[in-house]
Amino acid sequence: MSSAHPSSVRLYLRLLGYVKPYWQRFVLSIVAMVVVAATETGLPAVVKPLLDGTFIDRDPTLMRWAPVAIVGLFLVRGAASFVSGYMIQWVAQRLVADLRKAMFASLVRLPTAHYDAATTGAIVSKFTYNVTQVTGAATNAVNVIVKDSLAVVGLLAWMLWLNWPLTLLALVVGPPIVWITRYFSDRLRKMSRAEQSAMGDLNHVLEESIGCHRVVKVFGGQEYETRRFAAAADKVRRFQMKVATAAAATVPTTHLIASFAIAAIVYFVILQAGRDQTTVGGFVSYLAALFMLMPPIKRLTNVNEQMQRGLAAAETVFGLIDERPEVDCGTAEI
Repeated sequence: MSSAHPSSVRLYLRLLGYVKPYWQRFVLSIVAMVVVAATETGLPAVVKPLLDGTFIDRDPTLMRWAPVAIVGLFLVRGAASFVSGYMIQWVAQRLVADLRKAMFASLVRLPTAHYDAATTGAIVSKFTYNVTQVTGAATNAVNVIVKDSLAVVGLLAWMLWLNWPLTLLALVVGPPIVWITRYFSDRLRKMSRAEQSAMGDLNHVLEESIGCHRVVKVFGGQEYETRRFAAAADKVRRFQMKVATAAAATVPTTHLIASFAIAAIVYFVILQAGRDQTTVGGFVSYLAALFMLMPPIKRLTNVNEQMQRGLAAAETVFGLIDERPEVDCGTAEI
């Protein structure tokens, strides 16, 4: 294989190719995600007529049916959330099984030179660890991206309808957040590759110690093997901490930038409420939508870590699948 890493888009499209046989369930999970996202916008949209109709207009019909509407909204949300979660996990587990089968089919056809060059632990790690990381990019990340992106769009649309000047102020923070996310994406991918390689080394030490335990005992190598394993474990820990540091730094940085816009928006909404430029329902609905934006934005920021881990793992998985098999030039049937 070439040493150059394939582009993220090409790698991701190839990964989704393994999801294609199960597209019906995948689409069903996405439809359920859309329903869940719609209920995100539905809650602040219900709050406005509820407050204005009960506290200001004293509408008896609205007062009677508003609690029913809220319960119904959460009932639909719960059912859609279950369908979405179950279906996306069903597809994820199928994906893991199919990738493992493809990897093993390639493995048994590789020349002896490949086994000599690669440690058993590194190969086993690809089957047991790397392939499970792939599902983070192929299925779990899709769940967050689709559901939370639609929720953010819906909430922003509702906020634009209620008060478009203030909402445009909120959108000013978009470009800096995108730049920060892109910066940490590159670092996360690099550290994830190193972490997966270190995990392979750890498995190699473990496999050797278990397989050669008699030799270790005969030559009194317990302390040496213990030091080898401790060094490999520390190496994995260091790379995991580098990944965790990059991931942990992304969220507070983006939230700090967003907090300036939120503070300004809250200030101007309070001023408008004091001048009777907005109703009680409009005021509460806008603030509810504003604060409901934060959880999906946080999840969208965090999904970058999962995506980069998955794509880094996909490189190693497809690297094994794409290895050239040994040419069989034999003529005699054994």
